[in-house]
Amino acid sequence: MFVSLRAFAAVAALISQVAAIPKVTRTGRYLYQEDGTRFYIKGIGYQVQGEVHESDDNHFGEPGTFEDPLADPDACRRDLPLLTDAGVNTLRVYSVNSSLNHDECMEMFSEAGIYTIIDLSIPLNGSIDRLAPSWSTNLLNLYIRTIDAFEKYDNVIAYNVGNEVVLTDSTEVAPYVKAAARDTKAYLKSIGSEALVGYAAINGPSGFRKALADYLSCGSEETAIDLYGLNEYTWCGDSSLTSSGYASVTSQFADYNVVAYFSEYGCIDRPPRLWTEVDALFSSDMSDVWSGGIAFSYFPAQSAAGQFGLVTVSDDGSTVTVSEEFQNLADHYSAVTGPNSPSRNSVPASTYPACAASVAGFDASNTLPATPNESACNCLQSALSCQFTPPIADYSDINGELLNIGCSLLGESGGSCDEIGGSGATGIYGRLSGCDPVVKLSYVMSQFYEGEGRDARACSFSGNGTVNAAASSTESAEALASSCIANPDATFAPSAPATDSGPASGTPTRGSGNNNDGDAGSAASLDVSALVGVSSMAVVGVLSGIWALV
Repeated sequence: MFVSLRAFAAVAALISQVAAIPKVTRTGRYLYQEDGTRFYIKGIGYQVQGEVHESDDNHFGEPGTFEDPLADPDACRRDLPLLTDAGVNTLRVYSVNSSLNHDECMEMFSEAGIYTIIDLSIPLNGSIDRLAPSWSTNLLNLYIRTIDAFEKYDNVIAYNVGNEVVLTDSTEVAPYVKAAARDTKAYLKSIGSEALVGYAAINGPSGFRKALADYLSCGSEETAIDLYGLNEYTWCGDSSLTSSGYASVTSQFADYNVVAYFSEYGCIDRPPRLWTEVDALFSSDMSDVWSGGIAFSYFPAQSAAGQFGLVTVSDDGSTVTVSEEFQNLADHYSAVTGPNSPSRNSVPASTYPACAASVAGFDASNTLPATPNESACNCLQSALSCQFTPPIADYSDINGELLNIGCSLLGESGGSCDEIGGSGATGIYGRLSGCDPVVKLSYVMSQFYEGEGRDARACSFSGNGTVNAAASSTESAEALASSCIANPDATFAPSAPATDSGPASGTPTRGSGNNNDGDAGSAASLDVSALVGVSSMAVVGVLSGIWALV
């Protein structure tokens, strides 16, 4: 079966008669429409897969680039008849470009009764890094720009602050995710938005799974997520509540305090997928806990586990051919509604338990990173004696290498990079931990430059640094940091960024950029002796430095 753009005409005639889409809000641990009807997410992952980012730490085969599916009106028109016929009422979109126009897609989906859950991160440079986590101004600004681009639409249910960021061996990343949720919620409240804030978690051992869920929903309404998503793939083939583990995970979340749903589901181990789990998910056996889920994935999506796509798109993008699996999903979605209970009036408001002091195997502090303060970081950047001024537009790759080198050199001379990093395990964060990578690198370069007697060669860093002629000739980088970032632990409602400050607001360039060997600023061309520029320094093994902040 395939659907061309011409098929949209019939749907357009129908949806033109439909009233505005009902608002979906949260009461306690459930979602409701304006008339009090319980709302269940009958969703599908809607993201064209970008190029896979090849690296030793990319165990999941995650993409390094992306295409924004909500900025392609022709594709949205093409897909809309299939989505509506299948009973889909929610799209989860994993990456969007806030600088593009989304009016046509969002409006046609709204008119068809289809909501969206928008992930705020983008691949690589626009995500919280599992290996070197940071909640910094560049990420906050990216999140806010995306919110500002989508807040005018009436069919955004929620914004996700992360997807599978916290793993069983990296639970110390959790405080950064929780801080992102806190600041995103504060911004939404400041602009009068009722959109929810969520997180999509990887499944894992029951202890890890519940510890993370509880951590993200504890403390207070201001710091807790509104919407917990579980990427759940244990129902394979024609399984059952018991054998799939659905009964167990449902029992585990029986007393959970915020809305929970399956942010991804659809095991591919026993093809073709029958989607019989839909019947279970929307039954009274699970509906007291779960509010539906997101079937993965509409578009072809290759991962380490295999291929998840439900449709095939023609080379020219004009037609879509659906698979047997898509039709199976459509049959089940069209047949379920979910119990209209409990009634909204009977549901108590959520309460937020105190965060556990410690959980075995879950190493995450209850002390969160501060709200990133762009004005304070900009104050510091403008005053630093040696500034990072790369000669190439795509500097994301060399930024990490230069931080490696700069921090290694500081370490050899008795200095430290503690102020630019932090630890989610201990809850100790450096004064500059909330600043973007450019400010952090300028700070490290300034420390080294000043330690070398302000010799201009020590600021070169292979042509990537420039002495700031306007800077004080006596005030140190450390003193400037204390002055500009006077309250490094402050939390507040962030404001919209004044201007677009880099590639994070659009399609990421890392992984798809052109770093030629001849580039003066490329990582491959870094000459360590030229980089240091001071013959008295003995540089040994600097490329194996412990810092790799991007």
